[in-house]
Amino acid sequence: MLEKSFVPADHEATLYAQWENSGSFAANPEAPGEAFSIMFPPPNVTGTLHLGHALNFVLQDILIRWKRQAGYNVLWQPGTDHAGIATQMVVERALDKEGKSRTALGREGFLDRVWDWKKESGGTIVQQLRKLGASADWERERFTMDDGLSRAVRKVFVQLHQEGIIYRDRRLVNWDPAFRSAISDLEVENRETKGSMWYLRYPLEDGRTITVGTTRPETMLGDVAVAVNPEDERYTDMIGQFVTLPLTGRRIPIIGDSYSDPEKGTGAVKITPAHDFNDFEVGKRHSLPAPTVLDETARIWIGEVEDELRDIEGLASIEFVRALAGASREDSRKRVVEELERTGWLEKIEPHKLQVPYAERGGAIVEPRLTIQWYCDAKKLSGPAVEAVETGKVVFEPRQWQNTFFAWMRDIQPWCISRQLWWGHRIPAWYAPDGSVFVAENEEDAKAQAGAGVELTQDEDVLDTWFSSGLWPFSTLGWPDKTPELAKYYPTSVLVTGFDIIFFWVARMMMMGLHFMDEVPFQTVLIHGLVRDEKGQKMSKSKGNGLDPMDLVAEFGADATRLAICSGTGPGRDIKLGRTRVEEHRAFVTKLWNAARFLEMNGAHPVEDFDPSKVKSGLGRWILSETNNAIAEAERALTAYRFDEYANCCYRFVWSRFCDWFVEFAKPVFAAENDETIEIRAVSAHVLGLILRLMQPVTPFVTATLWKELGYAGSFETVRWPEAMVVSEAGEAEAELDWVIRLIGEIRTVRSEMNIPPSQKAPLLLRDADPKNLDRARTWAEAIGRMARVSDVEVLTADAPRNAAQIVLDEATIFIPLEGLIDLDAERMRLQKEIDKNESEIVKVERKLGNADFVARAKPEVVEENRTRLETFQRDLGRFKAALARLA
Repeated sequence: MLEKSFVPADHEATLYAQWENSGSFAANPEAPGEAFSIMFPPPNVTGTLHLGHALNFVLQDILIRWKRQAGYNVLWQPGTDHAGIATQMVVERALDKEGKSRTALGREGFLDRVWDWKKESGGTIVQQLRKLGASADWERERFTMDDGLSRAVRKVFVQLHQEGIIYRDRRLVNWDPAFRSAISDLEVENRETKGSMWYLRYPLEDGRTITVGTTRPETMLGDVAVAVNPEDERYTDMIGQFVTLPLTGRRIPIIGDSYSDPEKGTGAVKITPAHDFNDFEVGKRHSLPAPTVLDETARIWIGEVEDELRDIEGLASIEFVRALAGASREDSRKRVVEELERTGWLEKIEPHKLQVPYAERGGAIVEPRLTIQWYCDAKKLSGPAVEAVETGKVVFEPRQWQNTFFAWMRDIQPWCISRQLWWGHRIPAWYAPDGSVFVAENEEDAKAQAGAGVELTQDEDVLDTWFSSGLWPFSTLGWPDKTPELAKYYPTSVLVTGFDIIFFWVARMMMMGLHFMDEVPFQTVLIHGLVRDEKGQKMSKSKGNGLDPMDLVAEFGADATRLAICSGTGPGRDIKLGRTRVEEHRAFVTKLWNAARFLEMNGAHPVEDFDPSKVKSGLGRWILSETNNAIAEAERALTAYRFDEYANCCYRFVWSRFCDWFVEFAKPVFAAENDETIEIRAVSAHVLGLILRLMQPVTPFVTATLWKELGYAGSFETVRWPEAMVVSEAGEAEAELDWVIRLIGEIRTVRSEMNIPPSQKAPLLLRDADPKNLDRARTWAEAIGRMARVSDVEVLTADAPRNAAQIVLDEATIFIPLEGLIDLDAERMRLQKEIDKNESEIVKVERKLGNADFVARAKPEVVEENRTRLETFQRDLGRFKAALARLA
């Protein structure tokens, strides 16, 4: 006998251990079946599971379980990313607490500590994924710093270098001055900040001045030009002349360049190529020098400009500039502004909002920095990737995300692939004393290139994490070796990911896959949205609206958490998720459990060799036909990646059709003990078994528990996805039961609108009903009476009774006499008050939504809330008017 209630914590860990130990998640490339494979977007080894992860991995697991049930040869490849800067930061902080440092340990000692940390603490997220029910082939788990993956990284680097695609160059990069490393665009968070615009006057040699606006006055020490738009008539005669740079005395030209916008500020901008990405491009166009005036920690450094400093009375002071050396950005900015004001070159200061780049990991303000780094010529790799999407070899779902992909890929820039870290794939390049560079897969090969007696030193830098993760779809399968896994599972079937890494990861996997495998790495890119709170706001610690998925699993169970995620995930849109939503889906799990327990108590057990095609009763044929419809709808939804439609299909079928209607209709049959009872018991058990198989992808724990406890044959891990059954005269059964269901539903609606007390039964009078529907009403009179609180079902041949609620159902008109059931006058008054109230609220909300200023200024979630309120008021108004009309 089933327990009274399903307690997830009593079953989940045991079930999962059984699944994993039985090898039911294991892939076998030698086994038959069409391949279906998905690669983990490898979470950072430092990470713990957040709701974004939960969304991503639940969707993957649903697809994997569904395809496994459908007989495919499935691989769900798990693994984690070494997460260079994030992991190094975690270990350095731990060392700091011990009073130690990375530099004191040395490179080898520090890396030993990182590997120790990874062994002890780095597997947290994969254990959490198990608790969520993720059915990955854990025996194949990979790590981006595994020996095999490291070998693939080295091979790719060397080959791309030989092809001229990887090279060294001196360019601007995003620089984290706290970590003293280049970082990727993805690791930069731009925040709108209240700042200032300083207007500085630069003197021309003819006695005039030109005013430039800047948010970075401290970088003026590295100015090499002033740019104006060549079409700006205010400055046409100045182009080609020179100004003297205040504070330094350096002579710099005024140049004409379209970068300068005549509509912004003064129309004149200072050009500091070593400290601004736009200025760097201007400098290249005009062959300008690019002196650096901030060091790797973002402090003033005058080593490259000191020789050009000149003392000019009232304009420049060598001693002042030298005194700035070593000052922070903030301190030097303050001192530079004070000096410019003292010497009369500061014209004015205005408040100004600007986007300030912050390092996502450590929080330091990111600085554009001119350094020598290793680059990948992404332009040479991007063409085949763009073509793959243009020709449909790779399809984005939803399709509009391909436009984002094209926008990035068609304007792709050189990719900085080196990082000044210790943790990561060390760049396979060695340097001779004379500066010669030898790129090879190992030191022995590099020495062979250099020749005997040449001392070599390996490059200190490591590769960008995205470089190794770009190889993930094939390096995890054993490449560069030709493995059975590579032959069977590449290209993979679906990539499930967020829109924020389309360029940083999706595009790079496509470029690398096409270049080294001559084939796309995946056929479909499924883009999901963000997880937001129930009001549609972004979750954050500061708002206190964040949710830990492990807390949800602990409180409501993995099934309820998964179902809540699945039901809210439409194509590409954000999902609203809160505790209430998960609690609602726990109620659904409980509903399924209670229905199964009720059927078990009434003798419904699985029948071996049950044949649906031989079912005789209308009720049995109806629920079998409804099950066919649900199976078809669920399969269409999953095929189209409509997870919300799949979850809602299961929800509607199980809760409404099966529990609320079929089980209720079956109650008197169970009590009768006749041939129909035996058949309905068998039908009940059969349909419940199909439901468990239908819902296994999204609610694996409760379905597996019921499968085992109720005695269904076979291992639940290997049961197949349900298929359509042959049901005789299905159309007739559907028509009959659907008519009865619609009748009961209409009666319930009227009783609710009329405020008829549940204890009061009312007669039902049918007029003009055709003989078939009259026969249905008589056949199902007991169910109608019990479920709709009807005392009698009668045929009406006379005029309509006074004070009766009226229902039109197909050809029949149905009356419910209200005399003696309710106070009719009081009910009319109540309904009119509700009508007046809703009409008043509709006017208020429509006025608010009609105010363009409100719609523009209010938060999106507030506007959406008002639209929802309007829909609710309009719907309720229609109901109340219909109810009043029935009393007219």
